[in-house]
Amino acid sequence: MTSTLRALFGACAVAALATVASAETTITVATVNNGDMIRMQKLMPDFYAEHPDIKVNWVTLEENVLRQKVTTDIATHGGQYDVMTIGTYEVPIWAKQGWLTSLNDLPASYDVNDLLPAIRKGLSYDGKLYASPFYGESSFIMYRKDLMKKAGMTMPEAPTWSFVRKAADAMTDKAKGIYGICLRGKAGWGENMAFLTAMSNSFGARWFDMKWKPQFDTKPWHDTLSFYVDMMKKDGPPGASNNGFNENLALFQQGKCGMWIDATVAGSFVTGKDSKVANEVGFALAPNKEGIAKHANWLWSWALAIPTGTKHAAAAKTFIDWATSKHYLDLVASKDGWANVPPGTRTSLYENQKYLDAAPFAKLTLKSMQLADPTHPTVDPVPYVGVQFVAIPEFQGMATAIGQQFSAAVAGTTSVDTALKNAQAIATREMKKAGYLK
Repeated sequence: MTSTLRALFGACAVAALATVASAETTITVATVNNGDMIRMQKLMPDFYAEHPDIKVNWVTLEENVLRQKVTTDIATHGGQYDVMTIGTYEVPIWAKQGWLTSLNDLPASYDVNDLLPAIRKGLSYDGKLYASPFYGESSFIMYRKDLMKKAGMTMPEAPTWSFVRKAADAMTDKAKGIYGICLRGKAGWGENMAFLTAMSNSFGARWFDMKWKPQFDTKPWHDTLSFYVDMMKKDGPPGASNNGFNENLALFQQGKCGMWIDATVAGSFVTGKDSKVANEVGFALAPNKEGIAKHANWLWSWALAIPTGTKHAAAAKTFIDWATSKHYLDLVASKDGWANVPPGTRTSLYENQKYLDAAPFAKLTLKSMQLADPTHPTVDPVPYVGVQFVAIPEFQGMATAIGQQFSAAVAGTTSVDTALKNAQAIATREMKKAGYLK
């Protein structure tokens, strides 16, 4: 072969390689650092085997940081992410703004009708799906059966707050590093305010009256925050004002908590291989206050959505279809067992006897989700929807600022009365600025 021919063949080979390389699409996925999302990253070889032409670049962030970054990026059309992990608060608001790409054209194999109705509705706007749920959740009580027995008490399926307070007192043994109750104290609209807003519903409180006047100066909110702060100071772990979902999960798994009221998605982790108390965990509904039917449970879904500015919408949809599919549930089950599949998204999962047998928390998860009513979240009527949030754009910044006040009350750097006074002032100022109040 002449040198000229060799050069030509070599040039053709280089050109062919360049064509293959350019055919590969890289998408950037922003997600939260929760256990289910970390597991998904470990299972990516399955995705790459099916889709060798797509590469995924992960940006994994702590919950508060994720919310801040994706909100800033989508509002400014920054274009950093092709897939965003967002929730039931953001989806209808952002879809209304035209910031999200419709997912109504996912393939038939995705089986959109299999999604739990409440989850599908929360991730839709104007009848169209704008985010696909990776997992869905409510909240419930996780507790140590051995410590409850030692305290001479029996946890009912639907306990009251008075029972929880009494049990927390009885289970606390600070000399042994055991605290009767672990609850979110970390400031953030999706951290301590998610818990406290749901808790306030069960005390008869609400964020606003029907004229959008803030209600933090009312007795139900004072009762809520006083009860929470007093219980946390007496029976909670040290440094509780810094603890969010992940910090409390670690404490519970280490055997430091008698009870933990938080997301139902934690069920598989507190009963899993990383939990020192896995065989002693029981579950109950989130509490209610005597005489009030509302429980302190929320409704949420971490979901995957595509910003309208992406240049890789097709590849992004291919990834979302894989990550939220029935196939993905089967994949997790084959690798880590049925108890560890992402919960709370599909009706078929709760009809699967293998899952029900493997997950002692499954039925109570579904019951908790069904009890939550975003359209009627409070005892008294309100002009908003949302259980642990208020579905207006202003809520995110307002609730984060109020969450800092309530976190300070847990830390002891401010009083309950001052925290509520400041919360009322913050909410009033923001609602006037936004035009809800004159």
